[in-house]
Amino acid sequence: MMKKVPVILIFDIGKTNKKLLLFSRQYKMLHEETIQLEESNDEDGFPCENIELLSNWVLNRYQHWNSSDVYQIIAVNFSAYGASFALLNKEGKPCLPLYNYLKPFPEELHQPFYEQYGGEEKFALDTASPLLGNLNSGLQLYRLARQHLSDFKMVKYALHLPQYISYLVSRKMVSDMTSLGCHTALWDFTKNKYHDWVFREGIAEKLQPIQPSDACTLHGESNIPVGMGLHDSSAALIPYLKTINEPFVLVSTGTWCISLNPFNDRPLTVSELKQDCLFYFSYQGRRVKASRLFAGHEHEMQVKRLLEHFQIKEDFHKSIQFDYDIINKLTADMLNDKDDFNPHHFIFSTRNLQEYSTFKVAYHQLMLDLVAMQVRSIQLVIQDTNVKSIYVDGGFSHNNIFMQLLSNSFPSFNVYAAAVPQASAMGAAVVIHEHWNESAIPIDIVQCKQILPL
Repeated sequence: MMKKVPVILIFDIGKTNKKLLLFSRQYKMLHEETIQLEESNDEDGFPCENIELLSNWVLNRYQHWNSSDVYQIIAVNFSAYGASFALLNKEGKPCLPLYNYLKPFPEELHQPFYEQYGGEEKFALDTASPLLGNLNSGLQLYRLARQHLSDFKMVKYALHLPQYISYLVSRKMVSDMTSLGCHTALWDFTKNKYHDWVFREGIAEKLQPIQPSDACTLHGESNIPVGMGLHDSSAALIPYLKTINEPFVLVSTGTWCISLNPFNDRPLTVSELKQDCLFYFSYQGRRVKASRLFAGHEHEMQVKRLLEHFQIKEDFHKSIQFDYDIINKLTADMLNDKDDFNPHHFIFSTRNLQEYSTFKVAYHQLMLDLVAMQVRSIQLVIQDTNVKSIYVDGGFSHNNIFMQLLSNSFPSFNVYAAAVPQASAMGAAVVIHEHWNESAIPIDIVQCKQILPL
Protein backbone atom coordinates (compact mmCIF):
# COMPACT_ATOMS: atom_id res chain seq x y z
CA MET A 1 0.00 0.00 0.00
CA MET A 2 1.34 3.44 -0.99
CA LYS A 3 2.41 5.66 1.89
CA LYS A 4 0.11 8.65 2.40
CA VAL A 5 1.46 12.16 1.83
CA PRO A 6 1.29 14.29 5.01
CA VAL A 7 -0.53 17.61 4.43
CA ILE A 8 -2.19 20.49 6.22
CA LEU A 9 -5.81 21.11 5.28
CA ILE A 10 -6.88 24.77 4.99
CA PHE A 11 -10.37 26.14 4.55
CA ASP A 12 -10.24 29.66 3.06
CA ILE A 13 -13.72 31.18 3.16
CA GLY A 14 -14.19 34.22 0.94
CA LYS A 15 -17.43 36.10 0.51
CA THR A 16 -17.80 34.72 -3.02
CA ASN A 17 -15.42 31.76 -3.30
CA LYS A 18 -15.04 29.06 -0.65
CA LYS A 19 -11.78 27.17 -1.01
CA LEU A 20 -10.20 24.03 0.35
CA LEU A 21 -6.44 23.62 -0.05
CA LEU A 22 -3.87 20.98 0.84
CA PHE A 23 -0.26 22.07 1.43
CA SER A 24 2.78 19.84 1.80
CA ARG A 25 5.38 20.33 4.52
CA GLN A 26 7.30 22.40 1.94
CA TYR A 27 4.22 24.61 1.49
CA LYS A 28 3.59 23.41 -2.05
CA MET A 29 -0.10 23.41 -2.90
CA LEU A 30 -1.03 19.82 -3.78
CA HIS A 31 -4.78 20.22 -4.17
CA GLU A 32 -7.37 22.99 -4.41
CA GLU A 33 -11.15 23.01 -4.55
CA THR A 34 -13.32 26.07 -5.08
CA ILE A 35 -17.07 26.33 -4.70
CA GLN A 36 -19.64 29.12 -4.73
CA LEU A 37 -22.60 28.55 -2.43
CA GLU A 38 -26.06 29.94 -3.00
CA GLU A 39 -26.95 32.75 -0.62
CA SER A 40 -30.03 32.84 1.58
CA ASN A 41 -31.98 35.84 2.90
CA ASP A 42 -32.38 37.20 6.40
CA GLU A 43 -35.74 38.10 7.97
CA ASP A 44 -35.77 41.40 6.05
CA GLY A 45 -35.08 39.71 2.71
CA PHE A 46 -31.47 40.97 2.59
CA PRO A 47 -29.01 38.48 1.02
CA CYS A 48 -26.67 36.74 3.46
CA GLU A 49 -24.35 33.75 3.74
CA ASN A 50 -26.26 30.47 3.93
CA ILE A 51 -24.70 29.25 7.17
CA GLU A 52 -26.28 25.80 6.90
CA LEU A 53 -24.91 25.19 3.39
CA LEU A 54 -21.49 26.51 4.41
CA SER A 55 -21.36 24.38 7.59
CA ASN A 56 -22.36 21.22 5.73
CA TRP A 57 -19.78 21.82 3.00
CA VAL A 58 -16.96 22.33 5.54
CA LEU A 59 -17.84 19.21 7.53
CA ASN A 60 -18.37 17.03 4.47
CA ARG A 61 -15.07 18.05 2.85
CA TYR A 62 -13.20 17.64 6.15
CA GLN A 63 -14.55 14.11 6.56
CA HIS A 64 -13.81 13.30 2.93
CA TRP A 65 -10.14 14.31 3.10
CA ASN A 66 -9.64 12.87 6.55
CA SER A 67 -10.42 9.44 5.08
CA SER A 68 -8.32 9.93 1.92
CA ASP A 69 -6.20 7.06 0.59
CA VAL A 70 -3.66 9.53 -0.84
CA TYR A 71 -3.19 12.24 1.79
CA GLN A 72 -2.81 12.14 5.56
CA ILE A 73 -4.25 15.24 7.24
CA ILE A 74 -1.83 16.15 10.02
CA ALA A 75 -3.21 19.65 10.81
CA VAL A 76 -6.15 21.91 9.95
CA ASN A 77 -6.63 25.66 9.99
CA PHE A 78 -8.98 28.29 8.60
CA SER A 79 -9.08 31.82 7.22
CA ALA A 80 -12.27 33.70 6.45
CA TYR A 81 -13.64 37.13 5.74
CA GLY A 82 -14.29 39.34 8.73
CA ALA A 83 -17.07 41.55 10.08
CA SER A 84 -19.48 38.60 10.31
CA PHE A 85 -20.84 36.79 13.35
CA ALA A 86 -22.20 33.26 13.62
CA LEU A 87 -24.91 33.48 16.29
CA LEU A 88 -25.43 30.24 18.21
CA ASN A 89 -27.98 29.05 20.76
CA LYS A 90 -27.20 27.22 24.01
CA GLU A 91 -26.85 23.94 22.07
CA GLY A 92 -24.12 25.53 19.93
CA LYS A 93 -26.29 25.59 16.78
CA PRO A 94 -26.84 28.62 14.54
CA CYS A 95 -30.11 30.24 15.58
CA LEU A 96 -30.07 33.41 13.46
CA PRO A 97 -28.79 34.34 9.99
CA LEU A 98 -25.14 35.15 9.40
CA TYR A 99 -25.96 38.79 8.71
CA ASN A 100 -24.37 40.51 5.73
CA TYR A 101 -22.03 43.36 6.69
CA LEU A 102 -23.25 45.24 3.60
CA LYS A 103 -26.74 45.49 5.06
CA PRO A 104 -27.50 49.14 5.92
CA PHE A 105 -27.30 49.89 9.63
CA PRO A 106 -30.54 51.38 11.05
CA GLU A 107 -30.26 55.15 10.95
CA GLU A 108 -32.33 55.50 14.13
CA LEU A 109 -29.70 53.56 16.11
CA HIS A 110 -26.63 55.40 14.82
CA GLN A 111 -26.87 58.71 16.63
CA PRO A 112 -28.08 57.36 20.01
CA PHE A 113 -25.25 54.82 20.09
CA TYR A 114 -22.46 57.33 19.47
CA GLU A 115 -24.00 59.95 21.75
CA GLN A 116 -24.15 57.43 24.60
CA TYR A 117 -20.58 56.23 24.14
CA GLY A 118 -18.51 59.38 23.78
CA GLY A 119 -19.38 60.81 20.38
CA GLU A 120 -18.42 59.67 16.89
CA GLU A 121 -14.91 61.09 16.85
CA LYS A 122 -13.76 59.84 20.25
CA PHE A 123 -15.39 56.44 19.82
CA ALA A 124 -13.80 55.95 16.39
CA LEU A 125 -10.39 56.89 17.80
CA ASP A 126 -10.70 54.64 20.85
CA THR A 127 -11.82 51.61 18.81
CA ALA A 128 -9.74 52.37 15.67
CA SER A 129 -12.99 51.85 13.79
CA PRO A 130 -14.11 54.30 11.11
CA LEU A 131 -17.90 54.65 11.15
CA LEU A 132 -18.87 51.81 8.85
CA GLY A 133 -22.28 50.62 10.04
CA ASN A 134 -22.63 46.83 10.01
CA LEU A 135 -19.04 46.55 8.81
CA ASN A 136 -18.31 47.41 12.45
CA SER A 137 -19.39 43.88 13.37
CA GLY A 138 -20.02 44.69 17.03
CA LEU A 139 -22.88 46.93 15.93
CA GLN A 140 -24.64 43.90 14.45
CA LEU A 141 -25.01 42.61 18.01
CA TYR A 142 -26.03 46.06 19.27
CA ARG A 143 -28.81 46.16 16.63
CA LEU A 144 -30.16 42.84 17.87
CA ALA A 145 -30.04 43.95 21.49
CA ARG A 146 -31.93 47.18 20.75
CA GLN A 147 -34.38 46.07 18.04
CA HIS A 148 -34.82 42.29 18.45
CA LEU A 149 -34.35 41.60 22.15
CA SER A 150 -35.93 38.13 22.09
CA ASP A 151 -33.53 37.08 19.31
CA PHE A 152 -30.63 38.61 21.22
CA LYS A 153 -31.52 36.63 24.34
CA MET A 154 -31.67 33.45 22.26
CA VAL A 155 -27.99 33.94 21.31
CA LYS A 156 -25.73 32.20 23.81
CA TYR A 157 -22.50 32.36 21.80
CA ALA A 158 -21.28 34.87 19.17
CA LEU A 159 -18.31 33.70 17.10
CA HIS A 160 -16.65 35.62 14.30
CA LEU A 161 -16.82 33.59 11.10
CA PRO A 162 -13.18 32.30 11.10
CA GLN A 163 -13.65 30.98 14.65
CA TYR A 164 -17.03 29.46 13.81
CA ILE A 165 -15.51 27.48 10.93
CA SER A 166 -12.80 26.30 13.33
CA TYR A 167 -15.44 25.36 15.92
CA LEU A 168 -17.19 23.12 13.37
CA VAL A 169 -14.11 20.90 13.31
CA SER A 170 -12.54 21.43 16.75
CA ARG A 171 -15.79 21.79 18.77
CA LYS A 172 -13.97 24.45 20.78
CA MET A 173 -15.29 28.02 20.96
CA VAL A 174 -12.74 30.83 21.07
CA SER A 175 -12.22 34.48 20.14
CA ASP A 176 -9.19 35.65 18.17
CA MET A 177 -7.49 39.04 18.06
CA THR A 178 -7.19 39.20 14.25
CA SER A 179 -11.00 39.10 14.08
CA LEU A 180 -11.68 41.30 17.13
CA GLY A 181 -9.25 44.03 16.16
CA CYS A 182 -10.37 44.81 12.62
CA HIS A 183 -12.88 47.73 12.67
CA THR A 184 -15.30 45.76 14.87
CA ALA A 185 -15.96 48.66 17.30
CA LEU A 186 -15.54 46.06 20.07
CA TRP A 187 -11.93 46.64 21.13
CA ASP A 188 -10.68 49.73 22.97
CA PHE A 189 -7.17 50.26 21.63
CA THR A 190 -6.45 52.92 24.26
CA LYS A 191 -7.10 50.46 27.13
CA ASN A 192 -6.21 47.22 25.32
CA LYS A 193 -9.45 45.52 26.30
CA TYR A 194 -13.08 45.38 25.23
CA HIS A 195 -14.71 48.80 25.09
CA ASP A 196 -17.03 49.64 28.00
CA TRP A 197 -20.12 49.48 25.78
CA VAL A 198 -19.49 45.76 25.14
CA PHE A 199 -20.11 45.06 28.83
CA ARG A 200 -22.94 47.56 29.32
CA GLU A 201 -24.97 46.18 26.41
CA GLY A 202 -24.57 42.53 27.44
CA ILE A 203 -22.32 41.66 24.49
CA ALA A 204 -19.25 40.51 26.43
CA GLU A 205 -20.98 37.50 27.97
CA LYS A 206 -21.66 36.11 24.49
CA LEU A 207 -18.01 36.38 23.40
CA GLN A 208 -15.57 33.57 24.07
CA PRO A 209 -12.10 33.51 25.71
CA ILE A 210 -9.38 35.04 23.55
CA GLN A 211 -6.77 32.52 22.41
CA PRO A 212 -3.44 33.22 20.65
CA SER A 213 -3.83 33.22 16.87
CA ASP A 214 -1.04 30.66 16.51
CA ALA A 215 -2.52 28.27 19.09
CA CYS A 216 -4.09 24.89 18.32
CA THR A 217 -6.41 22.48 20.02
CA LEU A 218 -6.21 18.73 19.50
CA HIS A 219 -9.12 17.16 17.65
CA GLY A 220 -11.08 14.87 19.97
CA GLU A 221 -11.04 11.82 17.65
CA SER A 222 -8.02 12.13 15.36
CA ASN A 223 -5.78 14.02 17.84
CA ILE A 224 -4.52 16.30 15.04
CA PRO A 225 -3.87 20.00 15.79
CA VAL A 226 -6.69 22.33 14.74
CA GLY A 227 -6.04 26.06 14.46
CA MET A 228 -8.27 28.81 15.84
CA GLY A 229 -8.97 30.48 12.48
CA LEU A 230 -7.82 33.91 11.27
CA HIS A 231 -9.28 37.01 9.69
CA ASP A 232 -8.17 36.69 6.06
CA SER A 233 -6.49 40.13 5.74
CA SER A 234 -4.31 39.43 8.78
CA ALA A 235 -3.61 35.89 7.52
CA ALA A 236 -2.31 37.26 4.20
CA LEU A 237 0.32 39.30 6.09
CA ILE A 238 1.77 36.26 7.92
CA PRO A 239 4.00 34.82 5.14
CA TYR A 240 5.73 38.21 4.93
CA LEU A 241 6.16 38.52 8.70
CA LYS A 242 7.58 35.00 8.87
CA THR A 243 10.13 35.33 6.04
CA ILE A 244 11.19 39.01 5.82
CA ASN A 245 13.61 40.21 8.47
CA GLU A 246 13.57 43.96 7.77
CA PRO A 247 10.75 46.47 8.45
CA PHE A 248 8.37 46.71 5.48
CA VAL A 249 4.99 47.90 4.28
CA LEU A 250 2.73 45.47 2.44
CA VAL A 251 0.33 46.97 -0.10
CA SER A 252 -2.32 44.34 -0.69
CA THR A 253 -4.12 45.26 -3.90
CA GLY A 254 -7.48 44.13 -5.20
CA THR A 255 -10.86 45.85 -5.13
CA TRP A 256 -9.44 47.63 -2.07
CA CYS A 257 -5.77 48.54 -1.86
CA ILE A 258 -4.79 48.17 1.78
CA SER A 259 -1.39 49.41 2.97
CA LEU A 260 -0.27 47.56 6.11
CA ASN A 261 2.66 48.64 8.28
CA PRO A 262 3.31 46.04 11.02
CA PHE A 263 6.05 48.33 12.37
CA ASN A 264 3.78 51.29 13.13
CA ASP A 265 1.55 51.07 16.19
CA ARG A 266 1.29 54.78 16.92
CA PRO A 267 -2.20 55.90 18.00
CA LEU A 268 -4.53 57.01 15.25
CA THR A 269 -5.31 60.70 14.85
CA VAL A 270 -8.60 62.28 13.81
CA SER A 271 -6.96 63.31 10.55
CA GLU A 272 -5.84 59.74 9.82
CA LEU A 273 -9.31 58.34 10.51
CA LYS A 274 -10.80 60.80 8.03
CA GLN A 275 -8.28 59.59 5.45
CA ASP A 276 -9.46 55.98 5.95
CA CYS A 277 -6.77 54.75 8.32
CA LEU A 278 -7.43 52.10 10.95
CA PHE A 279 -5.71 49.34 12.89
CA TYR A 280 -5.55 45.64 12.22
CA PHE A 281 -4.10 43.14 14.66
CA SER A 282 -1.27 40.88 13.54
CA TYR A 283 -1.30 37.23 14.54
CA GLN A 284 1.03 38.22 17.41
CA GLY A 285 -1.64 40.59 18.73
CA ARG A 286 0.34 43.67 17.70
CA ARG A 287 -1.28 46.74 16.21
CA VAL A 288 -0.75 47.16 12.47
CA LYS A 289 -1.48 50.63 11.11
CA ALA A 290 -3.36 50.37 7.84
CA SER A 291 -4.80 52.70 5.21
CA ARG A 292 -7.43 51.86 2.64
CA LEU A 293 -8.02 53.07 -0.92
CA PHE A 294 -10.81 51.87 -3.24
CA ALA A 295 -8.31 51.97 -6.10
CA GLY A 296 -8.96 48.56 -7.65
CA HIS A 297 -12.67 49.33 -7.96
CA GLU A 298 -11.92 52.76 -9.40
CA HIS A 299 -9.49 51.25 -11.92
CA GLU A 300 -12.14 48.79 -13.06
CA MET A 301 -14.78 51.52 -13.48
CA GLN A 302 -12.48 53.87 -15.39
CA VAL A 303 -11.14 51.16 -17.70
CA LYS A 304 -14.75 50.41 -18.70
CA ARG A 305 -15.22 54.11 -19.41
CA LEU A 306 -12.06 54.21 -21.54
CA LEU A 307 -12.99 51.08 -23.48
CA GLU A 308 -16.37 52.56 -24.35
CA HIS A 309 -14.95 55.95 -25.30
CA PHE A 310 -12.18 54.61 -27.53
CA GLN A 311 -14.22 51.60 -28.70
CA ILE A 312 -11.40 49.21 -27.78
CA LYS A 313 -11.79 45.51 -27.08
CA GLU A 314 -11.88 44.29 -23.49
CA ASP A 315 -8.58 43.65 -21.65
CA PHE A 316 -6.61 45.82 -24.10
CA HIS A 317 -5.12 47.72 -21.16
CA LYS A 318 -3.33 44.58 -19.95
CA SER A 319 -0.98 44.71 -22.95
CA ILE A 320 0.08 48.33 -22.43
CA GLN A 321 3.66 48.82 -21.28
CA PHE A 322 5.07 51.73 -19.31
CA ASP A 323 6.00 54.57 -21.69
CA TYR A 324 8.33 57.17 -20.18
CA ASP A 325 7.76 59.67 -23.03
CA ILE A 326 4.00 59.62 -22.46
CA ILE A 327 4.45 60.05 -18.71
CA ASN A 328 6.71 63.06 -19.24
CA LYS A 329 4.02 64.77 -21.33
CA LEU A 330 1.26 64.15 -18.81
CA THR A 331 0.81 65.80 -15.44
CA ALA A 332 -0.83 64.34 -12.41
CA ASP A 333 -2.68 66.83 -10.24
CA MET A 334 -0.17 66.66 -7.43
CA LEU A 335 -1.66 66.32 -3.99
CA ASN A 336 -0.48 68.82 -1.41
CA ASP A 337 1.57 66.84 1.10
CA LYS A 338 0.63 69.22 3.89
CA ASP A 339 -3.11 68.71 3.54
CA ASP A 340 -5.34 65.73 4.21
CA PHE A 341 -6.52 64.04 1.07
CA ASN A 342 -9.91 62.55 0.33
CA PRO A 343 -9.35 58.83 -0.33
CA HIS A 344 -12.78 58.59 -1.97
CA HIS A 345 -12.28 61.38 -4.54
CA PHE A 346 -10.62 60.02 -7.66
CA ILE A 347 -9.76 62.85 -10.02
CA PHE A 348 -9.64 60.83 -13.25
CA SER A 349 -13.42 60.35 -13.11
CA THR A 350 -13.79 64.11 -13.76
CA ARG A 351 -11.24 64.30 -16.60
CA ASN A 352 -12.44 65.01 -20.15
CA LEU A 353 -11.47 62.02 -22.30
CA GLN A 354 -11.57 64.19 -25.42
CA GLU A 355 -8.22 65.61 -24.29
CA TYR A 356 -6.43 62.30 -24.89
CA SER A 357 -5.47 61.19 -28.40
CA THR A 358 -5.36 57.45 -27.71
CA PHE A 359 -6.45 54.86 -25.19
CA LYS A 360 -2.78 54.33 -24.30
CA VAL A 361 -2.25 57.99 -23.39
CA ALA A 362 -5.50 58.16 -21.38
CA TYR A 363 -4.63 54.93 -19.55
CA HIS A 364 -1.25 56.35 -18.52
CA GLN A 365 -3.10 59.39 -17.13
CA LEU A 366 -5.41 57.10 -15.17
CA MET A 367 -2.45 55.28 -13.66
CA LEU A 368 -0.67 58.55 -12.83
CA ASP A 369 -3.76 59.73 -10.95
CA LEU A 370 -4.29 56.44 -9.13
CA VAL A 371 -0.64 56.12 -8.10
CA ALA A 372 -0.57 59.73 -6.83
CA MET A 373 -3.34 58.73 -4.40
CA GLN A 374 -1.73 55.39 -3.61
CA VAL A 375 1.49 57.17 -2.68
CA ARG A 376 -0.39 59.35 -0.20
CA SER A 377 -2.17 56.32 1.23
CA ILE A 378 1.15 54.51 1.74
CA GLN A 379 2.76 57.60 3.29
CA LEU A 380 0.01 57.65 5.92
CA VAL A 381 1.27 54.36 7.34
CA ILE A 382 5.03 54.74 6.71
CA GLN A 383 5.28 58.06 8.57
CA ASP A 384 8.71 58.28 10.24
CA THR A 385 9.19 54.54 10.86
CA ASN A 386 12.38 52.88 9.67
CA VAL A 387 10.63 51.08 6.81
CA LYS A 388 12.71 50.98 3.63
CA SER A 389 10.90 48.28 1.64
CA ILE A 390 7.46 48.23 0.04
CA TYR A 391 5.94 44.95 -1.15
CA VAL A 392 2.95 45.06 -3.49
CA ASP A 393 0.86 41.93 -3.95
CA GLY A 394 -2.43 41.25 -5.69
CA GLY A 395 -3.70 42.62 -9.00
CA PHE A 396 -1.63 45.80 -9.31
CA SER A 397 1.63 43.90 -8.69
CA HIS A 398 1.23 42.61 -12.28
CA ASN A 399 0.60 46.09 -13.72
CA ASN A 400 3.97 47.37 -14.93
CA ILE A 401 2.77 50.98 -15.23
CA PHE A 402 1.49 51.02 -11.65
CA MET A 403 4.63 49.38 -10.31
CA GLN A 404 7.03 51.64 -12.23
CA LEU A 405 5.23 54.81 -11.18
CA LEU A 406 5.19 53.63 -7.58
CA SER A 407 8.91 52.87 -7.65
CA ASN A 408 9.62 56.27 -9.20
CA SER A 409 7.60 57.87 -6.38
CA PHE A 410 9.68 56.11 -3.69
CA PRO A 411 13.22 56.33 -5.10
CA SER A 412 14.90 55.77 -1.72
CA PHE A 413 12.83 52.63 -0.99
CA ASN A 414 13.12 49.08 -2.25
CA VAL A 415 9.88 48.46 -4.14
CA TYR A 416 8.93 44.87 -4.95
CA ALA A 417 6.22 43.20 -6.98
CA ALA A 418 5.46 40.30 -4.69
CA ALA A 419 3.37 37.18 -4.83
CA VAL A 420 2.32 34.59 -2.30
CA PRO A 421 0.13 31.96 -3.95
CA GLN A 422 -3.14 31.80 -2.00
CA ALA A 423 -1.81 34.25 0.59
CA SER A 424 -4.61 33.95 3.19
CA ALA A 425 -4.56 30.16 3.08
CA MET A 426 -0.77 30.11 3.15
CA GLY A 427 -0.79 32.41 6.18
CA ALA A 428 -3.22 30.11 8.00
CA ALA A 429 -0.87 27.18 7.34
CA VAL A 430 2.33 29.01 8.26
CA VAL A 431 0.98 30.50 11.51
CA ILE A 432 0.67 27.05 13.15
CA HIS A 433 3.90 25.75 11.57
CA GLU A 434 5.41 24.57 14.86
CA HIS A 435 2.38 22.39 15.59
CA TRP A 436 2.67 20.20 12.49
CA ASN A 437 5.92 20.82 10.65
CA GLU A 438 9.47 20.02 11.74
CA SER A 439 11.02 21.51 8.58
CA ALA A 440 12.09 25.15 8.32
CA ILE A 441 9.70 27.59 6.66
CA PRO A 442 10.98 27.96 3.06
CA ILE A 443 12.23 31.48 2.32
CA ASP A 444 10.75 31.36 -1.18
CA ILE A 445 7.08 31.29 -0.15
CA VAL A 446 7.18 35.03 -0.90
CA GLN A 447 8.23 35.44 -4.51
CA CYS A 448 9.26 38.96 -5.44
CA LYS A 449 10.85 41.07 -8.15
CA GLN A 450 12.43 44.44 -7.39
CA ILE A 451 11.24 47.35 -9.52
CA LEU A 452 14.01 49.93 -9.87
CA PRO A 453 13.12 53.62 -10.32
CA LEU A 454 13.68 55.20 -13.74
